[in-house]
Amino acid sequence: MEIQPIAYIYTAFKEKFGTPRQSSLATDLEARIEFTPTYRQKDYIRGIEDFDYLWLIWGFSQVAAEQTKATVRPPRLGGNQRLGVFATRSPFRPNRLGLSSVRLDRIEWTQDKGPLLYVKGVDMVSETPVYDIKPYSVEADSHSQAASGFVDQASFERLDVNFPLAELEKIPEDKRPGAYQALALDPRPAYQQH
Repeated sequence: MEIQPIAYIYTAFKEKFGTPRQSSLATDLEARIEFTPTYRQKDYIRGIEDFDYLWLIWGFSQVAAEQTKATVRPPRLGGNQRLGVFATRSPFRPNRLGLSSVRLDRIEWTQDKGPLLYVKGVDMVSETPVYDIKPYSVEADSHSQAASGFVDQASFERLDVNFPLAELEKIPEDKRPGAYQALALDPRPAYQQH
């Protein structure tokens, strides 16, 4: 099977470092999804505006194919314990596919690029290929009592973020909440705590 991108997502992140590790952790980070020319027709998204959340199936475009590993060190465990790649959300996967649930904020219609989807709560670098979009369904996709493996046992503390005023003024006001959230997630590698 060969798959091609249906869209690309444009975010504030140019590289993997600093990008949130999960889409639900920085709910104010906004991104724009632009469809490839084939999928810029209104019919492809007819009815999507009735959903609050979407599943994005995307590709870890900054991970080389040969970097697949059987075991990885999840940052949540301090990078000190190895688990099987299929027991984690590591980017070092055989098919390099990612899955994120994002909130649909709005749709803008343009003449040249067709519909643009604006979403919030992103964990992808800019220009990540999107291979499919599916609506999130509370009935089918929510499992509130589910066990979450090592995530349930590992503590996760957010950092207090303080910007010097001169630096804060460099960030557009509408982008500040997302910047605070991304930095509070502590982008440093788990083994580096200074």
